[in-house]
This record gives sequence, C-alpha cells and structure tokens, in this order.
Amino acid sequence: MRLLCLPIFVYLMFGRDNRAAAAGLLAVLGATDWIDGYIARHYHQVSDLGKILDPVADRLLFFVGIGCILIDGSVPVWFAWMVLVREFVVAATTVVLGLMGARRVDVTWFGKAGTFGLMFAFPLFLASESTMGWADTGRVFAWVTGIPGLAFSYVAWALYLPLGIKALREGRADRAAAEAA
Repeated sequence: MRLLCLPIFVYLMFGRDNRAAAAGLLAVLGATDWIDGYIARHYHQVSDLGKILDPVADRLLFFVGIGCILIDGSVPVWFAWMVLVREFVVAATTVVLGLMGARRVDVTWFGKAGTFGLMFAFPLFLASESTMGWADTGRVFAWVTGIPGLAFSYVAWALYLPLGIKALREGRADRAAAEAA
C-alpha cells in the first residue's frame, strides 16, 4: 500500500505543487507503518516476509519522501543528508550481511523510535513550507520530533554494529552446521 502511494506523493509534490496534500499523504503513509506493525503484533500475524518487506518499504519511503522534500527545499539540507546517509549505510550493510550469510537482525527499540520521530518530522517540515495557517507551528514540531528521531536513529546505528557481527557469526555457524550434517 505504502509503496503504491509513493508515485502519488511525487505527483502531489511536483505535478500539482501541493505541499499540504503531499505532507498529509506522507503523514498517512508514516502512520500506516506504525498501524500495520501494531496490528501484526497484536493479532500475532508477524511473518518473516513482513519483517523483510516492512523495513524495505520504510527505506523507500524515506529515500523518495526525503529526496522530494530536499529537492523542494522544505527541509534543511544538513538534516536531510544526515538521515539519507544513515539510511543508505544501514540498507547497504543489511544487503551485504545477507549476502555474507548473516541471520536477519531485528529492529531495535531505538530504530523504531528514530523512524517514528522522523516519519513525523518530514511531513511537518513539508507542511511548514505550505500555505497552511499553522505552518510556523509545524516547523517547531518538525524540529521537536526530528532531532530526537535523528538521535535515536544514530544510536540504533551504533547498536546495530555488534548485532550485525553476531548475526554474521550465527549465520555462518548455522550454514557450517547444515553443511556438516
């Protein structure tokens, strides 16, 4: 669902030049990420496929959403790049670890908290550059959610290093045991 709405977001940004509608859609897409996860956990419908696709959808949402907002000029360049660099490194590292045979690393609380804060911040940055009456308040709340979100995401990044090393060791040990059997 989220991935199918990304072209609509891009159209609202550049085809319609409607920051308010684009911000609203981006906020809804971010909220559905949280709602989907809650429903899956609450009703015990968590799946291995969902554990893979959800972070992929999050990364694409970040790359497309932040990229568009950055091109539009609605977010400070340094802030957007700090998020994009971290997201790229985490995504690339995940792929490399998978190719090297690592087990999948579960998302940490800090990673979830960082994503949550940033998924609030970027629609607010975008809305703060629109013609909405509460644009100035939106800018304040963008910073209030964005800075902690960025901090949590970098703490998560640091915590993923030992988790990634452990996952690689365990994955290789599992593979060696399977080959020996």
